[in-house]
Amino acid sequence: MERPDFFELKNGSKVKLPFTNTEYQNRLTKIRKTMSEKNIDMTILTSMHNVAYYTGFIYCSFGRPYGSIVTQKKIVTISANIDASQPWRRSHCENIIFTDWKRDNFLKAIVSIIGREDPPKIIAIENDHVTLDIKDKLNSIFNLSSFKDISKDLMNLRMIKSHEEIDIIKNGARIADLGAEEIVKNIKVGESELEIAIAGRDRMEREIAKTYPDAEYMDTWVW
Repeated sequence: MERPDFFELKNGSKVKLPFTNTEYQNRLTKIRKTMSEKNIDMTILTSMHNVAYYTGFIYCSFGRPYGSIVTQKKIVTISANIDASQPWRRSHCENIIFTDWKRDNFLKAIVSIIGREDPPKIIAIENDHVTLDIKDKLNSIFNLSSFKDISKDLMNLRMIKSHEEIDIIKNGARIADLGAEEIVKNIKVGESELEIAIAGRDRMEREIAKTYPDAEYMDTWVW
């Protein structure tokens, strides 16, 4: 049986994301403006915070690389097969899934997005996140391209908060106050730090679910 290096799978439907499509489009407009000013043809996002910021998808790496490709015309997430269609459902863009059958299928997925006919002249990467191994392999694959660090530019773009971001920040502070309040209530002689922490966490998790009923709640597993 032929095992694919990468593929697309769209199970289910797109879901409500932390921000509106307008918000994500505004962010894309700004990063593309930065890319245009610096003559960058393609940006490879690899950090959890930047992939989430520009696509809506928050990954848990499971020891595998994740990323997102941004050009002037495209934005695509690249995710591991272990997540199936979740990255597509929980992003506003397209998604490609790479498999574990062969090494470096993550890199093959990148090439599949942009094609081989017209390789990008300048590629931007996050120097403060991309591993030395991935960087060496990118240099090998895109040996006709030059690379630029875009991490500081991305940080500067994220520092200016939109109204939607400010609303989430305010809710985060409010929910943190509720957790602290619950911790204070449960501090007593002989009580363990673990039980006190559980009380604060439970109060916050329930309030998060109440405030954001359509959100994805991570780390809510039991065994």
